[in-house]
Amino acid sequence: MAEICCGVVSENEASPACESNSQASRRKRMDLRRANFVAGAPAIEVENGVKQARLSISPASFSREDDGGDVANPRPLVATVFRPLGSAVFVDGETLPKFGVASVCGRRRDMEDAVAIHPSFLTRDDNQTSGVHYFGVYDGHGCSHVATRCKDRLHLLVKEEMNQRVESMEWTKTMERSFNRMDKEVIDWNKGTVGGNCRCELQAPDSDAVGSTAVVAVMTPDKIIVANCGDSRAVLCRNGKAVPLSSDHKPDRPDELNRIQAAGGRVIYWEGARVLGVLAMSRAIGDNYLKPYVSSEPEVTITERTAEDECLIIASDGLWDVVSNDTACGVARMCLKGKGRSANKKNPVENEEPVSENWDKACSDASMLLTKLALARRSSDNVSVVVIDLRKK
Repeated sequence: MAEICCGVVSENEASPACESNSQASRRKRMDLRRANFVAGAPAIEVENGVKQARLSISPASFSREDDGGDVANPRPLVATVFRPLGSAVFVDGETLPKFGVASVCGRRRDMEDAVAIHPSFLTRDDNQTSGVHYFGVYDGHGCSHVATRCKDRLHLLVKEEMNQRVESMEWTKTMERSFNRMDKEVIDWNKGTVGGNCRCELQAPDSDAVGSTAVVAVMTPDKIIVANCGDSRAVLCRNGKAVPLSSDHKPDRPDELNRIQAAGGRVIYWEGARVLGVLAMSRAIGDNYLKPYVSSEPEVTITERTAEDECLIIASDGLWDVVSNDTACGVARMCLKGKGRSANKKNPVENEEPVSENWDKACSDASMLLTKLALARRSSDNVSVVVIDLRKK
């Protein structure tokens, strides 16, 4: 399994004053390099004869001003190391999509985002690939384990539902059933198995206050199906313009506010609109203590692909809170246009094994630059960005 690691070194981790500048610089470099390695993680996993670029994001660290410093103006990052991943290989004559991923803990103490990438995750009855690809971003809250569970399981549930409905192509029902099953799994799983190595303070037998957003994009040769539950977002860049493929589920969105109130709940404004004054989103997977006010039902959009499509950006709200759709598309287009369709088989992190047969530099540059832009604009959340190249080959 390929790991994406984000290492951060802050100023208070620098060498003592008695050391020379060169010694201090060398020590920082060693710290950064150590942050990039995950022992025993194979680069690529093979499933059904297809090389799967499966992702697992390890927590990054960020040192905050806990010693009386100014919280509003935290100590700046000295350096951030990203290990992006991309893929564009041929399987049975099919070109798998090119993509790039970047994820960082940012100013949070814990990493609660998770990302799932499964190129050609669906197979036909003749065991041939079907040209259907899965991309998901999950933004956890309360702890990371629900987002991690979604990363491990949701694509399998979608796959099961798609195999049952492949003839009728009932995309909306497929996604709704998959998300509902995922929600039930998480609630049942929370009741008995949370604990042990979990960072959650709400240990077993109950972890009802843990949940996750989920934005999933399933790509076919002619369609993009997006299912969204929460305030993560998918944005399509088409002919230089940003086209949102999902709508954030915020408690003060008029239709969401009406739904919550009709169910007997309330939206209380405390540092923004929150369900019962607690949760800043109106839909999520998990969060059993806020049901039925917080729903796990996704909104599904089905978009026909065109020759004018350039890229798809899927990201957690750590990006969208500080970067507009138009700005994000502008940055991604600049990277894709500037680097063309070139790919580099060398790994972007020195002295590490390649993470893909065909790492895509343009998409990875776009995802990294967007993540860094969010940090520069002082995003206070974890930031995870996936950029998928949609240009016709």
